Amino acid sequence: MRSEQLAAAGLGGLAGLHAVWATGSSWPLADRAALADAVAGRRRLPSTGACLVVAGLLATAAGLVAGRPRRLPRLRRAGAGGVTATLAVRGALGLAGRTDLISPGAVSARFRRLDRQVYSPCCLALAALCAPAASRR
Repeated sequence: MRSEQLAAAGLGGLAGLHAVWATGSSWPLADRAALADAVAGRRRLPSTGACLVVAGLLATAAGLVAGRPRRLPRLRRAGAGGVTATLAVRGALGLAGRTDLISPGAVSARFRRLDRQVYSPCCLALAALCAPAASRR
Protein backbone atom coordinates (compact mmCIF):
# COMPACT_ATOMS: atom_id res chain seq x y z
CA MET A 1 0.00 0.00 0.00
CA ARG A 2 1.37 3.40 -0.96
CA SER A 3 1.85 6.00 1.75
CA GLU A 4 -0.87 8.18 0.21
CA GLN A 5 -3.41 5.36 0.47
CA LEU A 6 -2.52 4.76 4.09
CA ALA A 7 -2.77 8.49 4.84
CA ALA A 8 -6.11 8.76 3.03
CA ALA A 9 -7.46 5.83 5.05
CA GLY A 10 -6.32 7.46 8.30
CA LEU A 11 -7.81 10.81 7.36
CA GLY A 12 -11.05 9.12 6.30
CA GLY A 13 -11.22 7.28 9.61
CA LEU A 14 -10.72 10.54 11.50
CA ALA A 15 -13.46 12.15 9.39
CA GLY A 16 -15.81 9.33 10.36
CA LEU A 17 -14.92 9.68 14.03
CA HIS A 18 -15.71 13.41 13.98
CA ALA A 19 -19.02 12.67 12.24
CA VAL A 20 -19.85 10.14 14.98
CA TRP A 21 -19.05 12.76 17.62
CA ALA A 22 -21.39 15.17 15.83
CA THR A 23 -24.25 12.73 16.52
CA GLY A 24 -23.67 13.06 20.26
CA SER A 25 -21.64 9.90 20.78
CA SER A 26 -18.88 9.96 23.36
CA TRP A 27 -17.11 6.90 21.92
CA PRO A 28 -14.52 5.74 22.89
CA LEU A 29 -14.95 7.34 26.32
CA ALA A 30 -17.71 6.92 28.90
CA ASP A 31 -19.33 10.35 28.55
CA ARG A 32 -19.12 13.62 26.65
CA ALA A 33 -17.38 15.47 29.50
CA ALA A 34 -14.52 12.96 29.50
CA LEU A 35 -14.36 13.13 25.70
CA ALA A 36 -14.28 16.93 25.75
CA ASP A 37 -11.42 16.90 28.24
CA ALA A 38 -9.44 14.28 26.32
CA VAL A 39 -9.85 15.50 22.74
CA ALA A 40 -10.56 19.22 23.06
CA GLY A 41 -8.99 20.14 26.41
CA ARG A 42 -12.19 21.86 27.49
CA ARG A 43 -15.25 21.24 29.60
CA ARG A 44 -17.55 20.99 26.58
CA LEU A 45 -17.13 19.60 23.11
CA PRO A 46 -17.29 21.87 20.09
CA SER A 47 -20.72 22.21 18.50
CA THR A 48 -22.28 19.65 16.19
CA GLY A 49 -21.65 22.02 13.30
CA ALA A 50 -17.98 22.37 14.18
CA CYS A 51 -17.59 18.58 14.35
CA LEU A 52 -19.24 18.27 10.94
CA VAL A 53 -17.00 20.95 9.45
CA VAL A 54 -13.90 19.14 10.73
CA ALA A 55 -15.30 15.85 9.40
CA GLY A 56 -15.84 17.46 5.99
CA LEU A 57 -12.36 18.97 5.93
CA LEU A 58 -10.79 15.64 6.88
CA ALA A 59 -12.81 13.83 4.19
CA THR A 60 -11.71 16.42 1.63
CA ALA A 61 -8.11 16.01 2.77
CA ALA A 62 -8.43 12.23 2.34
CA GLY A 63 -9.70 12.70 -1.20
CA LEU A 64 -6.89 15.06 -2.15
CA VAL A 65 -4.23 12.78 -0.71
CA ALA A 66 -5.81 9.78 -2.44
CA GLY A 67 -5.41 11.52 -5.80
CA ARG A 68 -8.71 13.27 -6.36
CA PRO A 69 -9.66 15.06 -8.52
CA ARG A 70 -7.73 13.12 -11.16
CA ARG A 71 -8.50 15.62 -13.93
CA LEU A 72 -7.07 18.55 -11.97
CA PRO A 73 -3.55 17.49 -11.00
CA ARG A 74 -2.42 20.99 -10.00
CA LEU A 75 -5.35 21.38 -7.63
CA ARG A 76 -4.75 17.88 -6.27
CA ARG A 77 -1.05 18.49 -5.63
CA ALA A 78 -1.66 21.95 -4.11
CA GLY A 79 -4.39 20.55 -1.88
CA ALA A 80 -2.20 17.64 -0.77
CA GLY A 81 0.57 20.14 -0.03
CA GLY A 82 -1.83 22.15 2.10
CA VAL A 83 -2.92 19.02 3.95
CA THR A 84 0.71 18.07 4.58
CA ALA A 85 1.61 21.55 5.83
CA THR A 86 -1.45 21.78 8.07
CA LEU A 87 -0.75 18.42 9.69
CA ALA A 88 2.94 19.27 10.15
CA VAL A 89 2.16 22.59 11.82
CA ARG A 90 -0.50 20.99 14.03
CA GLY A 91 1.94 18.27 15.06
CA ALA A 92 4.78 20.68 15.77
CA LEU A 93 2.60 23.01 17.83
CA GLY A 94 1.30 20.09 19.85
CA LEU A 95 4.76 18.76 20.62
CA ALA A 96 5.76 22.26 21.71
CA GLY A 97 2.73 22.39 24.02
CA ARG A 98 1.18 25.27 22.05
CA THR A 99 -1.92 23.73 20.49
CA ASP A 100 -3.81 26.54 22.23
CA LEU A 101 -2.49 28.89 19.51
CA ILE A 102 -4.72 27.20 16.93
CA SER A 103 -7.37 25.84 19.30
CA PRO A 104 -7.92 28.41 22.05
CA GLY A 105 -9.01 26.87 25.31
CA ALA A 106 -7.32 23.51 24.73
CA VAL A 107 -5.55 23.65 28.06
CA SER A 108 -6.53 20.71 30.28
CA ALA A 109 -3.67 18.64 31.65
CA ARG A 110 -5.16 15.43 30.21
CA PHE A 111 -5.42 16.94 26.75
CA ARG A 112 -1.87 18.31 26.84
CA ARG A 113 -0.51 14.91 27.84
CA LEU A 114 -2.47 13.11 25.13
CA ASP A 115 -1.56 15.81 22.63
CA ARG A 116 2.17 15.34 23.20
CA GLN A 117 2.04 11.55 23.39
CA VAL A 118 -0.60 10.65 20.79
CA TYR A 119 -2.24 13.39 18.73
CA SER A 120 0.83 15.37 17.66
CA PRO A 121 2.94 12.33 16.72
CA CYS A 122 -0.03 11.03 14.71
CA CYS A 123 -0.33 14.39 12.92
CA LEU A 124 3.37 14.30 12.07
CA ALA A 125 3.15 10.71 10.85
CA LEU A 126 0.15 11.58 8.68
CA ALA A 127 2.02 14.60 7.31
CA ALA A 128 4.93 12.37 6.33
CA LEU A 129 2.57 9.88 4.67
CA CYS A 130 0.76 12.69 2.81
CA ALA A 131 3.91 14.41 1.54
CA PRO A 132 4.43 12.26 -1.58
CA ALA A 133 0.91 13.14 -2.78
CA ALA A 134 1.98 16.79 -3.04
CA SER A 135 4.69 15.98 -5.57
CA ARG A 136 3.39 12.87 -7.38
CA ARG A 137 2.34 13.50 -10.96
